[in-house]
Order: sequence, then structure tokens, then C-alpha cells
Amino acid sequence: MNDAPKPEGLRERKRRETSRRIADAGLKAFLANGYDATTLDEIAAAAGISRRTFFHYFKTKDEVLFASLGNHASAVKASILAEPPTGTAIDIARDALLKIIGSFQGAAMMATAKIMRESKTLRSRRHTGYLQFEQAIFEGLCELQPDQARDSLRLVALVTVVALRLAVETWQQQHARHPLEGYVQDAFERLKTEIR
Repeated sequence: MNDAPKPEGLRERKRRETSRRIADAGLKAFLANGYDATTLDEIAAAAGISRRTFFHYFKTKDEVLFASLGNHASAVKASILAEPPTGTAIDIARDALLKIIGSFQGAAMMATAKIMRESKTLRSRRHTGYLQFEQAIFEGLCELQPDQARDSLRLVALVTVVALRLAVETWQQQHARHPLEGYVQDAFERLKTEIR
């Protein structure tokens, strides 16, 4: 029996690429104009599609932003899967986050966090984005370390997101005076100290 995943077809690949293009265009428009001032027509035009086509992919601009967060969460999962499986789960999760934060993807992640903080409409929904990260971290750790207890890996995913959230909020409150990586390192060090 062959359990290999079925290769992605041309239609699925084009749909995924268009969805990502819309999410990227939306994120750029939100950063340039502010979330509340950005219209669906502006996002569609920036993505090179019609308003009607937009609605084949997304119903609202909230969905566009959360698709962008989903892309970031997928990048975190991929980063975890690229780590060696021999370390502790918490160190693997921390190292994967630090790699993402230090990349272009990290800049987009932080831009998304800024949009969510500044928009009254989105502030109450920030938790949804963190849940996406928690699930991606959990799934990545389960694939990387399949012999570990799932409850333990779920706990690691949860505290990883809490440490990330604390680091991002502190970084934003201090108006990004220092690189975010330092805040993440500090949050994880404090977490490990408290656990001991």
C-alpha cells in the first residue's frame, strides 16, 4: 500500500499561489494604508485580480489577514521540521522561531502583529493568530519527534506561543529599540528558569 501524498495538481497549485498572492497584497496594503482604510478593491487590484475573483478565495479582509498568519504558521512548522530531532522540544521550537524571526518571513510576521495591535477591529481576534502558531508548532514537533508524548508536545507548543507573545508585546511596547530575537531569547530563558 502506498501512503505517499498525492502530488499537487496544476489547478491546486494555481489556487494556492493565487491565494498567497492575495494575502501578500493584502498585507502590503494594510501596512501602507492601515487595516481599516484598506478596501477589498485595493487588495484585488494589487493582487492583479477582479473583485469577483477575490470572493472565490476570501469573503472578508479579515480572512486575508488570517491567511497571511496561516502562511507564517506554516513557515514555523517547516522551520521546526528542518531542525535536528535530537534536542529538547522546547529548544527545537525556540530555535525554529528564531530562524523565522531572523528571515524575511519574520519581518512579515512582525508587520502582521503590528496591524493586529493597531486595528480596533482586529485586537480582539489576536488570539486566533496565536492559536494558528500553537497548532503549527504542535504538528511540527509531533512529526519531528513522533516517539514523544503528544500531551508533552502540546504543552511545549502552548508555552512556546506564550513566550513568543510576551516577547512580541514587550518588543512593541519598547518601540522595537532592539531586535526581536533578543526579546525571544530572553523570554525563553526566563521560562526555562521558572520551569527549573
